[in-house]
Amino acid sequence: MSDFKASIIVPARNESTYINVFLERLIENLKSPAEILIVVDNKEDSTFSTLKNFDNSKIKVIKLISNYGPGPANAIRYGIDSASTGIVVITMADGSDDPRDIDDLILLIERGCSIAVASRYMPGGQQIGGAKFKKTLAKNASRFLRLLAGVDTHDATNSFKAYSMKFLSEVKIESRNGFEVGLELVAKAHRNKLLIAEIPTIWIDR
Repeated sequence: MSDFKASIIVPARNESTYINVFLERLIENLKSPAEILIVVDNKEDSTFSTLKNFDNSKIKVIKLISNYGPGPANAIRYGIDSASTGIVVITMADGSDDPRDIDDLILLIERGCSIAVASRYMPGGQQIGGAKFKKTLAKNASRFLRLLAGVDTHDATNSFKAYSMKFLSEVKIESRNGFEVGLELVAKAHRNKLLIAEIPTIWIDR
């Protein structure tokens, strides 16, 4: 088992504009020792060419090229299968997610939850910017799942989540396209009556 507490998986596609700022903010705010797995589709992706060297004493930055096929779902799956710790956190390379929330998500998994959700739609959370139609669709879908299906989160659609590796090893991820992996895993945890927790987050469109 790794000396790190968590594996932070970052699916990326040509994020040369944001990747170094993202990593600097993450390193500045994260207290938990972690490895960061930046996963791209191919070696021509501009994300890798702009990465600076970072001090790996606390955070180990690992560059990976997915061999599961293109797209964020496959990048996330490949990152999970490459992780060396018992806790996985998914976050976006563009800096839209708040890195200050990651330690709290990790703590919830350590306390026994299978999934910890960073929720834009619970009290205290907020979504700033972004396409209005997409925002309405995501919010209503999450509300439907919470009120009618009893899912224990206000924001099942957000990709910014932490997972127990034990839980991930017991379920098969079927998603192959887009960011629906997080929604699929929430549904499977709910179906199996596993613990799902959430914290409020502020998401800012990039």
